[in-house]
Amino acid sequence: MRTYDVTPLWRSTIGFDRIFDLLDETQRTVEDHYPPYNIERLGEDHYQISLALAGFTPDEVSVMAEQNVLTVEGRKSDEQKRDYLYRGISAKGFKRQFNLADYVQVKTAAFDNGLLRIELVRELPEAMKPRRIPIGGVGQIAHTQAV
Repeated sequence: MRTYDVTPLWRSTIGFDRIFDLLDETQRTVEDHYPPYNIERLGEDHYQISLALAGFTPDEVSVMAEQNVLTVEGRKSDEQKRDYLYRGISAKGFKRQFNLADYVQVKTAAFDNGLLRIELVRELPEAMKPRRIPIGGVGQIAHTQAV
């Protein structure tokens, strides 16, 4: 695993604290590969996360969006004791977190055939969207006068 020194960036940037915190956290985190998941871009501002949750029911899974973090958590209900000869389908609890960019909103979550699909959309506020400024002719600019 590589580590990156972002100290030079701290000296010359302002307001990027969240990005640096994410980089630091990524370097320190040991990656857990359960449950397996995909992240897809469905359009310019439309995304989908699909988690493979074989053996879970919708009641055993929770999806929570808070600030810029999406948390998906699964807890198996207490099952009757079974005598497995081989157990290849994991039923362990999990907690998976996804960091979301600003203005990314969770729209829907649906459980279908063992896949939990979470739809996300980036919705920029009107003030943040690009807008065309009309160009007026000579004499159409209002002059302000000092009083």
